Amino acid sequence: MPMPTLRRVLTAASAAVGALVLGLSTTPVQATTPLNYAALGDSYSAASGVLPVDLTSPLCLRSTANYPHVIAARTAARLTDVTCGAAQTKDFTEAQYPGVAPQADAVTADTDLVTLTVGGNDNGTFINAVTACGTAGILSGGRGSPCKDRYGTSFDDEIDAHTYPALKVALRSVRAKAPQARVAALGYPWITPATADPSCFVRLPVAAGDVPYLHALQAHLNAVVRRAAEETGATYVDFAEVSAGHDACQAVGTRWIEPLLFGQNVVPVHPNALGERRMAEHTLSVLGLG
Repeated sequence: MPMPTLRRVLTAASAAVGALVLGLSTTPVQATTPLNYAALGDSYSAASGVLPVDLTSPLCLRSTANYPHVIAARTAARLTDVTCGAAQTKDFTEAQYPGVAPQADAVTADTDLVTLTVGGNDNGTFINAVTACGTAGILSGGRGSPCKDRYGTSFDDEIDAHTYPALKVALRSVRAKAPQARVAALGYPWITPATADPSCFVRLPVAAGDVPYLHALQAHLNAVVRRAAEETGATYVDFAEVSAGHDACQAVGTRWIEPLLFGQNVVPVHPNALGERRMAEHTLSVLGLG
């Protein structure tokens, strides 16, 4: 290349670089404002039984490794965590325990994000169904469907009659506090496999015919959570597909939910630390936050 032409090329390149540097130095960097994040819900949100325990509210059996803390860490959000073990939908607007404020009080007009898992404790659905079917399974030696035979549609009927309208009231109480917030209602990851696993009976003593009965009951509850979310403008986070194969009958390191017996958490039939991380990751994916 002739010398004059080379000089012109170098001069032009130098000017372009200078303009770029000048532009970078004079344009202020816009700092990302952290999300104001309120986490509500029951023991599946609180990660009851997972260490370490959040000592700021010992009655709630809340863990600092729960999915809200994972979400907050991944997004650098400002977290207000009022999740509480045994919470029901009514505890969004009423005090669950003395000194434990209604959960919806944590939501304010400047809240950007709300997550929650709730509904399983209404009518004692989870504890009553698991206890009843576990007892019936032991007495039957794992044969038949004694729980389904005795209780039939009673659990499902209570979900339709009571849990569904209560979920809508709870979600509307959140929406009233923060009309502009993004609200995510999480479904419950699978507790049981779709069909019986004979090797699991010692850890989850449910009769073979009652395993699909409990599975269908959980699917019904999740469908009601989805319906209530959609009717109140919330985003439903579905775990039906991603949690398949991670139920309480799976091995340590695979299962997200601990079994009724011989599990690793002090609170059985609840998510372990892996389950909480996976719940957080799937929620972030659904919301487009990570």
